[in-house]
Amino acid sequence: MFHDTLITVGAFSLTNREIDLTVVAAILTLVGYSMNDTIVVFDRIRENLSTTRMRSLADVVNKSIKQALSRTLLTSGLTFLTVQSLYLLGGAALNGFSFALVVGILIGTYSSIAVAAPMLVAYHNWRAKRSRGNPPDRLIGGSSLAPGTIPS
Repeated sequence: MFHDTLITVGAFSLTNREIDLTVVAAILTLVGYSMNDTIVVFDRIRENLSTTRMRSLADVVNKSIKQALSRTLLTSGLTFLTVQSLYLLGGAALNGFSFALVVGILIGTYSSIAVAAPMLVAYHNWRAKRSRGNPPDRLIGGSSLAPGTIPS
């Protein structure tokens, strides 16, 4: 979420736009939107972890992203088209608000698909390397996860 807001504020800085109260509202909206998209992907990962046996976490994450991709792209695409029409037809009063949403929806969709879930795999691999020789990691729901495996 920090990544999304930072890039959106950076886009305002690059384009020399003023950040007013409506832009702050748009940025807060983006945090919620991005959080919702990320929760959808992680919920799919959680569901697949409980139904899939003896597969690596990377495979489960990849399968989960594929399953959630169409829903995420449809939702984000329709929201993007709506906000883009606000940007093009909304006038000066909605220009900053809609510009923040246009940039934020693009970045938020990218980060929920291509940043958040792969970070889970990277974190799991890092923990597995760090704890070699120790008991298996405890990750989701208190289940024992040996490096690269899914609980049965």
